Amino acid sequence: VQLQASGGGLVQAGGSLRLSCAASGRTFNGYIMGWFRQAPGKEREFVAAITRGGVVTHYADSVKGRFTVSRDNAKNTVYLQMNSLKPEDSAVYYCAADATLRTLTGSETDYAYWGQGTQVTVSS
Repeated sequence: VQLQASGGGLVQAGGSLRLSCAASGRTFNGYIMGWFRQAPGKEREFVAAITRGGVVTHYADSVKGRFTVSRDNAKNTVYLQMNSLKPEDSAVYYCAADATLRTLTGSETDYAYWGQGTQVTVSS
């Protein structure tokens, strides 16, 4: 599967952005999807993940209550709605996918496929 993330940009603190990740192929609903982010000088970190059917989600504590992950399997797209953004949310955001996972995971090594990343910058 090929992944294309979009929707990043510059936003003021307290604002919102919605990221999208479009996947190629006809088996999108066979993949668990995840979002990760990497700030300059820091390691890539887990943000959110969603099951194949979109029923179950998992979030990093740092974004819980502010971010919402969802997916539209008919459109082969996963979304990350980000509200109440903070400057510390600034990073390159990546979507990831894996067809073999049996449960949601925040470990980047568990995901086989990655998008190219989209930059999110939150100004104070």
